[in-house]
Amino acid sequence: MNRYRLVHVTQFSYDAPITDSYNEVRLRPMQDDWQSCLSFRLVTDPHVATAMHFDFFGNSVHRFNLLGEHRQLRVEADSVVLVQAPPQLPDGGLSLRELEGMADELDEYYDLIHPTDYVPHENGVRELAEKAVAESDGSCAGFAAAAMRIVHDSFRYEKGATHVHSSICDTLRTGRGVCQDFTHILLAVLRSRGLPARYVSGYLVPRRTAEPGASVEEVIGGQASHAWIEVLIPGKGWFGLDPTTGVPAGLQHVRVAYGRDYGDVAPVRGVYKGHAGQHMSVDVKVRPALDDEGCEHLQETAAAPASQPEGPVQQPQQQ
Repeated sequence: MNRYRLVHVTQFSYDAPITDSYNEVRLRPMQDDWQSCLSFRLVTDPHVATAMHFDFFGNSVHRFNLLGEHRQLRVEADSVVLVQAPPQLPDGGLSLRELEGMADELDEYYDLIHPTDYVPHENGVRELAEKAVAESDGSCAGFAAAAMRIVHDSFRYEKGATHVHSSICDTLRTGRGVCQDFTHILLAVLRSRGLPARYVSGYLVPRRTAEPGASVEEVIGGQASHAWIEVLIPGKGWFGLDPTTGVPAGLQHVRVAYGRDYGDVAPVRGVYKGHAGQHMSVDVKVRPALDDEGCEHLQETAAAPASQPEGPVQQPQQQ
């Protein structure tokens, strides 16, 4: 198991004063059998109280309202998380042919099978799915593993090649994209064959930071959040696959939120009143969770549910 401290800072700067800023963030790491969020603190500047609730997918959502006039907003999430080795895809098992007869049993996963605006089932998706079938052993697990490798090998990672609102059509056409795009394509391939699959937002810890003995002073900065998928193999459970790295999710993957696609899990989004433009910057730092004296200095934030505001959309965070 690995233990990390993560500091995620989002900074908004506005061209002119704004007011009535309503925001929600999904930045608290998940808590389940394979991951423990040991500590979490959310701080805003200007300072304002936050309220927390769980969304439809079980993600922690923090909300806050900043009503006074301001020209910048800083959101800092500070977490300590313990990650255990997740389960890996099994060999063999349920076949794709058997899966075709399970539509009624999988109806509860309707939202994780059918297309979305970010994840349409385009012609290019069908071609990738056919190739994955040909390169697999005919099992659902083998198909998922082959699809991950094919997406990884077929597209080139290029920062800035797409934007936060891009669908998979752009990457299928150009052959370039970022982790958000590769994740959406893999989701489309798996769902096109009837496998439930969900988008995972989180962090990919740099390998040298994850190694035992990494120094407390070593801080990896300037990174945005990461994305990958989890696929349901009926009768076996959920398994994480990362098409950007081309390997299954492991001890370096820290999960924050699940959803149908990026639209469900944007780390920071909100609305504000005013005619000012905005500039956003993101910085993520990872370090060992304890200092040289074996201490950590985080406290849990207390929060209660709050109602959701409406208004013009503030730019969500780019993956």
